Formats: sequence, C-alpha cells, structure tokens
Amino acid sequence: MAAERPLLLLPANTPQSYDFSPNDAAAAVNGGAATSSSTASLSLKSATFAGKLSHDDKRHTKPSISTFSSFTVSSTTTKQRQTTPPTRSYSPRRLESGHFAASQKDINEAQSRMVYVNDPDRSNIDGHPNNSISTAKYSLLTFLPKNLFEQFHRIAYIYFLVLVCINQIPQLGVFSPAASILPLALVLSVTAVKDAYEDYRRHLSDRLENSRPATVFSPAAASFVSKPWKAIRVGDVVKVHTNEAVPCDLVLLSTSDPTGVAYLQTINLDGESNLKTRYAKQETLSVSPENLNSTIVIRCENPNRNIYSFHANLTGNDRHRGVSLGPSNIVLRGCELKNTTWVVGVAVYTGRETKVMLNSSVVPSKRSRLETQMNRETLILAVALLAICSTVTALAGAWLFRHRDQLNDLPYYRKRDFSGEKIGKYDYYGIVWEIVFTFFMAVILFQVLIPIALYISMELVRLGQAFFMIQDKNMFDKETGKRFQCRSLNINEDLGQIKYVFSDKTGTLTENKMEFHSVSIAGEDYSATATIDDSISVMEKGDKWKPKLRVRTDTKLVGLLRESKRSEKREFAREFFLALASCNTIVPIVTESKEAAGVKFIDYQGESPDEQALVYAAAAYGFVLVERTSGHIVVDVFGEKQRFDILGLHEFDSDRKRMSVIVRLPDKTLKLFVKGADSSMLGILKKTANADVIRATEMHLQSYSSTGLRTLVIGARELNRKQLEEWHSSYEKASTALLGRGSLLKALANHIENDVRILGASGIEDKLQQGVPEAIESLRQAGIKVWILTGDKQETAVSIGYSSRLLTPEMTRITINGSSKESCKKTLEESALALGSKARSTRHALVIDGKSLLYILETELEEELFQVATTCHVVLCCRVAPLQKAGIVALIKKRTDDMTLAIGDGANDVSMIQMADVGIGISGKEGRQAVMASDFAMGQFRFLVPLLLVHGHWNYQRMAYMILYNFYRNSVFVFVLLWYVLYTAFSLTSAVTEWSSALYSVIYTALPTIVVGILDKDLSRRTLVKYPQLYGAGQREEGYNLKLFILTMLDSFWQSLVIFFVPCLAYRHSTVDGSSIGDLWTLAVVVMGHIPRDGNMGVLVLLSCNPCCGYGSKVQGQGFGRVLPAK
Repeated sequence: MAAERPLLLLPANTPQSYDFSPNDAAAAVNGGAATSSSTASLSLKSATFAGKLSHDDKRHTKPSISTFSSFTVSSTTTKQRQTTPPTRSYSPRRLESGHFAASQKDINEAQSRMVYVNDPDRSNIDGHPNNSISTAKYSLLTFLPKNLFEQFHRIAYIYFLVLVCINQIPQLGVFSPAASILPLALVLSVTAVKDAYEDYRRHLSDRLENSRPATVFSPAAASFVSKPWKAIRVGDVVKVHTNEAVPCDLVLLSTSDPTGVAYLQTINLDGESNLKTRYAKQETLSVSPENLNSTIVIRCENPNRNIYSFHANLTGNDRHRGVSLGPSNIVLRGCELKNTTWVVGVAVYTGRETKVMLNSSVVPSKRSRLETQMNRETLILAVALLAICSTVTALAGAWLFRHRDQLNDLPYYRKRDFSGEKIGKYDYYGIVWEIVFTFFMAVILFQVLIPIALYISMELVRLGQAFFMIQDKNMFDKETGKRFQCRSLNINEDLGQIKYVFSDKTGTLTENKMEFHSVSIAGEDYSATATIDDSISVMEKGDKWKPKLRVRTDTKLVGLLRESKRSEKREFAREFFLALASCNTIVPIVTESKEAAGVKFIDYQGESPDEQALVYAAAAYGFVLVERTSGHIVVDVFGEKQRFDILGLHEFDSDRKRMSVIVRLPDKTLKLFVKGADSSMLGILKKTANADVIRATEMHLQSYSSTGLRTLVIGARELNRKQLEEWHSSYEKASTALLGRGSLLKALANHIENDVRILGASGIEDKLQQGVPEAIESLRQAGIKVWILTGDKQETAVSIGYSSRLLTPEMTRITINGSSKESCKKTLEESALALGSKARSTRHALVIDGKSLLYILETELEEELFQVATTCHVVLCCRVAPLQKAGIVALIKKRTDDMTLAIGDGANDVSMIQMADVGIGISGKEGRQAVMASDFAMGQFRFLVPLLLVHGHWNYQRMAYMILYNFYRNSVFVFVLLWYVLYTAFSLTSAVTEWSSALYSVIYTALPTIVVGILDKDLSRRTLVKYPQLYGAGQREEGYNLKLFILTMLDSFWQSLVIFFVPCLAYRHSTVDGSSIGDLWTLAVVVMGHIPRDGNMGVLVLLSCNPCCGYGSKVQGQGFGRVLPAK
C-alpha cells in the first residue's frame, strides 16, 4: 500500500506515514446531506501507529503521542528522521456525516478559489473582500431613494402620490400644494425616521465589530501583530486565544494541544451551547508561522451558506498529492475558542463571504390574512370613489350646460374678467374641460375615502401588541430565562385564526432531555429495578471525579458486570457498555464541584442529547469516559484506566441512521462498534449468529417503543489487520480523490458496516414538556387540529400521542404503511370508504409513515390523502424527512383557506416552519436554526395556549375593529362632503378647511384607533382560557368579513344622512346669517360639529366650536375650486 507523501519534498529516505485525515466523507454514505442532524464534525486526528499493528503494552497506557507526519522545516529535523527506520502508521479516519454530506460534491476550477498561505497579496488577485462587514441597509447617499423605493411598494402610497401630483395642476388644485403633500409626507417621514434609527444602530454595531483587535502574523516583522478585524484579508495567518471570538473563517493550521484539537462554542452561530471539536492537520501542526509560505496552497470551494459544509485540499510543493480538508478543519466567524490556549489558522473566507454573514439574510416577510382581505375592501372603495366622482361630474356637467347662458351673471362664476380697464377673457376653458377638471377635483376632495393613515396605524398597533406579548409573564420560560420573541410584526392578527397546528415531537412536545431508561443485552431485558448509585467515581491526581448527572441503574445488571467470574453474559454486557462509552463524539470536560473539596464533576459535552444520555449510562454502570484526544480515548473500567485507540469513525447522520467507530483495544484486538436506529441496524446484522438474541431484542424494542422510549440498537464486529488495511486503502483513495469522492466514501461505509454481531438495545426516555397534554386539549376544544410530524418510529410517535392526549382510546386508528404506490392507493381508498360509512360521532386518527408519503406526495394520490386526513381528527406522520414535513403543510395550504401554524425546535423543522402561514421556533437544545427561520419564538409548547387563545384572539379582534373603524370614520366624512357638494351647485366647495381635511385621518383621528388596537379587550384572559371555544370567532372570520364591511358602509351612509340633513332641515328656514354670508356657512359649522360627536373625534369638536377655524370659509369667492376676487 503506497504511503502518502509529505507535502514538502523530503529526502529519499525520509520515513513515510499515513495520515488518515477523515475530512468530508460522512453523510456520503447516503450521498446526500442530512437535514435533521445538528451534529458538527469531529475529525479524529490521532497519533501515528506502528505499521504492523503491533505495539508495546506500554504504548497503550502511555499518554504521549507518537510523531506526526509534518512539513520539514529544518535540516536538524530532516537528519533526525533520516536515522529512523521507515514505518507505516495509521491515524484515525473519520467519515464525516450528517449535514456534512453537502461537502462531498465535486468541485472544479470554476467552483473553487486558491488561498496562498501567508501571502494575502497573491491570494487576493481575484479581488476578495476584506474582513469588514456591513449589516446596515442604507448609507447617507442611498437612504432617501432606497427607503422611498421600499415604502412605495405599497400600492396605496402610489395612489396617494398620484393624487398629490394631480393637485399640483393649477386647474385641479382643490387644496394648496402644502396641504395636499402633508399627509403623505407625514406617513412617509414617520416610517423613514423609524428605519433611519434602526439603521443607525446597525452602523454603530458594525463599527464596533470591525474595530475589534485580532492577532495577525506579519511576514515583514516575522511575528504576530495586532490589527483590527476589518484589516484581515484572505491568506492572512491569524492567531486566536482562549475565550476570543474567531474573526473570520479560518482553516486550522495548529493548536496549543499537541494532538491538534481545539474546542469551540458556536452559540453565536447556531445557538448550541455544547462545545464542538475541530482539528488541525498533522502536516501543518508542527510548522511555525514564519515557515509557512505561498508554496502551501489551499484550494477550497467558493463561499456558500452551508455552515456544516467545507470542501478543500491542502497542497505543498508536490501539487500532485494533497490532503483533503473538511468541516472538522475549519472554524467559522462568530465561534468562541474554549478550553484551548490558542489556535493558528489561515483566512479562507472574510467579511461578507463568511458563512455567518451569508446566513444573515432576513426571513422572508409574510402578509397577514386581514391585510390581504383589506385589499379587497380597498378595491371596493376605489370603485365607490370612482362612482361618486362620476356622479358629481355628471351632475356638475348637467348644471353647467343648463346654466351656460347665465355664467356671466352669476356672482362667483363668469366667463369674462371685468376687473381691469378692458374686458378680458377669464380663466374658463369651456364646458367639456370644466367637466374633466371637476372629475379630478372630486377625486382629490374625496380621496380620504381610502384611509392613508391605516397602514402606519397598523404598524404602530402591531408594535404595541408585540410589546405586550413579549412582556407576558405567562409566556416567560423560567428554566432558560427567555422571553417570548416576536421576529415578525406583520402577522400578529393571524394568531387568532389558526385552524391547523403542525408540530414536531422531539424537543417540541418533549423536553429533549434524554434519560437512560431501559436496556436489553444478549436478549435479556434489564428494566425491572432502577436505583441511583452515587458511588461511581474516578480518582485522578488525588481528586475524585464524578459524572455530573446521575442515572438509574438496574441492580441485577450491575451485579452481572461486577462478577469476578468470567462468563458469556458478563462479556456481552461489558462489551455493550464499552460500545456506549466509545462509539460517540462526546468530549469529557472536568468542572469544579461545589459539594466538597477534592471533588470534581465530569460534564459530558456533546452535540446529541441521546449520546450524552448513553455515555452517562455507561459511566453509571462503571465504564467512565475520562479523556478524549484526537486519536484515543481513556475509559475507567471499574477503577482501571484503559486506553482505546480510535482508528476511524463513521459519524451518525439522519439518512444512514447509524454511526460506527473502529477501535483498537488494549489487548491489540480490533473492533468495529456500531449503533443506530433499528430500521437501519437490523439490515446489517449477521442473521446466522445469535438468531434468538435478535428475536428477543426485537420484542424488547417493540415494548420500549410502545411506552414512548427512543430506541437504539448496538452491535460489534471483529476486524483483522487485512480488513483494516483494505478499509484504509479505500479511504486513502476516496479522501484524496478530486472527483467522485462522495460515491467512494459511501461505498466505503457500506462495506465496513455489515455482518455486525448484535449486542443489545437501549431505551431512552424523552419526557413530555410540562403542560403539553393540557395544551393539546385546550387547542382541540378551540377547534384547532394538531398534527404531529416526526422522524421517530411509529410506535414511539403513537405512544407519545396517547400520553399527550392527542390520541384517545375511543378513537378509530387508520394506519397507512405502504410499500408501493399501488398499496398506498388501495389503503387510501379503503380508508375513504371506511370514513364515509362511519357515523360522524366516531373520531378517527390517521397514522402514516414517511415511506408511504414518498409514493403519495406530489402525485395524483395527494387529493385522496387530503380527503382522508382532513376527515380524521388527528394525524401522526412518522419517519418523515424535513421536506416531507413541508409537503404535508403545503397539502393543507394549497387546498383550503384555513390558517396553518408549524412549530419545531430543530434544523429539520425549518422547511415546515417557513411553509406554514405562521412559524414558531422552540428555543430548545437543537440550536437556533428553527428560531432563526420562525416568525415567533418561545420556550415551551404549552405557551401556545396563551399565545393563540388569548393574544391571538385579542390581536385579531383589535385589528379587525380598527380596520372597520377606519373605513367607517372616513366614509362618514366623505359622504357628508358629498351631501354638502349637492347644495353648492356641484362646485366641489368643501365644508372643511383644506388643512383639516388633509389631517383628518392622519392626525386628528389616528390616536383613538391606535389605542383601541393596542389595549382593547373584548373578553378577559381568564374567560378566554376557561372557554377555548371562544377562539372559533377568529377561525370563522366573525370580526372582519365582507358582510361586516358592507354593513359598516351602509351604517356610515345612514349616519352621514342624519349628520347632514338634520341640521340642514333645522336651519332651512332660519334667519341666522352670520357674517352676511348666508346659511351655507352656518350649515357647514353645524354639520361638521356633529361628525366628532358621532365618530368620536374630539379634536374636531374644538374646531367646530370656533368659527374662525373656517369650516366652509372657502365658500366665499370659490367656484369649482378656483378662488375668485370677492365682490
């Protein structure tokens, strides 16, 4: 087997070594990226091992690490190596899995960039951006045009802008230019000021971020110097110290740990608080920065958003050979270095091209149902406005035609100008043009029929509603200290109209706190008794190390493990727990204890709660994982520390549903430990051996699942040297291949993971969150259908359904587990017939698996599934992929007008959350991907009750009332102006001053509606929670619909008649003639005084009490909107 050459040219007799650098292979086992796993890469880079796989026993107990293959940097080092006999060495291989599968794609020249280490000038020939970032939307030059462009995306604003432009034409000027511009300018200014303030804060944040100090190697000074973050360029070598943030995306070159390991916290990147491990390559581990030069080149993929993907090759002088780099070799901007003194890396992505910046896009905004329906009413009002203006224009034209011979004799309208010495032609364009002018002037006068201030009022109301939702103590998660979050302010009222809730199970309905509950070993169940043994501890340097969490153990199993007499059962059990302790990516972190002096806790940090539970269980039974390096682990077995060399790791992913590790035991034997879901493991077991054990284990798995436990199957396989070398050879070819790497690694994983001997199975309990059964019952009483979409097996999902009260014993269960399209079609048809024949009082539940959905979704069977699913009261979808979750949501959205809500906590729920009308993310243990993609975020599923039944109901009722009230008040105002015009010879004389008319809906009457929209409560919180059926008002659109709108318009029509004609009839024969201008003035003052009282507009009351404000003042000397010289 050919040895891998060092990257720099070495003397001919330089010892060669293998570096199994498992970079980017993992999810390649299935050839696709996993979407549900949130596991980060852990590339196990270990010490080299002797070629014949034969080492001294001292080698296995000694913590020192053998020499790594590395760059030759001095003649002394070369001379030392020349005196050493050639060896072959194996270092651990890792097939990186899960979401890392995306990194397995083949890249070519067009899809890659060249990074020359320690040579930023050469690396930036193509003009890569520097490391400065900008999250601001505007600059001083672009703010005004860009902000106005964004605001005028609302068609209503364009409508009012057109009216403002029309009013500027002298012949059509109903209002003065300033009065016509002010309402629109005020609305635009308020929004612009808000946007400017928000962007100013972004600029301040960017300035602070870009000015943070970084330690960058300077070739000129031959040392590290301090530079601001924004000065870092691609190719720079950067040093990061402990507790410092990583300034850009770096490929690790070396770390303070001699094995090249580094620990990072990615809470700023994905919200996960558990430490992640990253590794520097052996080839660069011992090379000092001053010896790094542009002959070392990294060819990596172009920047992309996938934070779990990285695909690159590192080469030296020998460009024909290279070392592959994967996600385990890169640290991303925003991570913090923990438990590691320092790391050195080369910048490959900077500034806006870093993965965190590429993922900083805002979630696409959604529009609420009410706002969409409001467009329909706005269109109706536009038609009504057109009808009113056309009617007034027709009547004005008829009046002009009838009095065409008398125009010169009328006091305020004439064809000729007699004011000068000579009789001249007055501003008169003929009847036709006057009719045209009248139409446009009518549009300007009655424009308030479409309320311009409604949009800005809705934004302010939603802001106020969001404030009270955030401050609600009933939605405060005391455990995490997190408040409710409003990430989208456009759909508050949609929370009051939800009909379907699509929920994930793990971490959403359950706590995602895994507790080891049951175990089956060699076909025997050990779940009868459970006690907590607090005596497990490890003595280390005079201190007592104890696992941080205590686990219940079975006394019978503990006794079996501690038997001094060797037996088959004991060896089976010990091998089982050794597999739990070694087949994982857990990192033990020792922390101080407050219990007593000399006592420390072992905190198992990992990215999977399941793995943490299994390792804590192994520790409770005497197999305590105390140390992990890049090449080995140390396990304390009943007080005796044993070292296990990790030669390779195939990490867990949601497609393979299993992981495996190649381990060299202290007795020099080689084993492959495998664990995974039963659906994945049962197919790779060696059926000819231990058939009875397999059958018994399957029965135990069925029993565990029926009680709601999460199950895993554990197995092992003995390997010999030849099999390891074959695996190594295949990996060597696959990991260095530039083309077809993914398919080669997939074949490699499938080849090694077979003929596995079953050891046993585990059952892990994921408890329901507090208040979940009560919350689901309240939602059901509110008329909301709850569907569970989970990747767990069917038995587990059904068990959780019963424990959460989603399923009840009296329900008739319909199960669809089809293996083909034909079988699915047959089952759907039979289910439809059964549902049609059953009485309506019978409740049904549909249980369907992901395999069946493969044959149903996006086919003609979708419609049949829709009919069956919507007839059932409950739907449980099991073993579903993320895109299938989104497909189920789309199934309802495409065929009904019902509002949908999706709630989840993991990355596999993002598609579902974004597909639903309302998306809610749970701030749980699986990162912040769901929260970042959601419209709202909260800590517990039970918070849905106050969110929907209380705030949702209030928000819907408030917003519906506010919209109708805006239409009502403006319609009354317009109709009164219309009746007044009928008595002014259709001259469009206004009963109110231009300023009062322009500011009527923008300022005078805006505040009362905003207060109502934020604070109004039609029912108390206690009543809404006690009687969930009240939520149905929003589902039935009782607060806002076309019928209510029409009734509101009829009511405004009727009230305008009363407001105008009662005073008109009362003053019809009056002799009051204030200021000698006739009863027209008096009528205007009285009429406009009634509008505030009827429409609850107190400001106009003050105006109506003061004739000097000028209601009807432009009657004097005005004809058809033109002010004439007074006689």
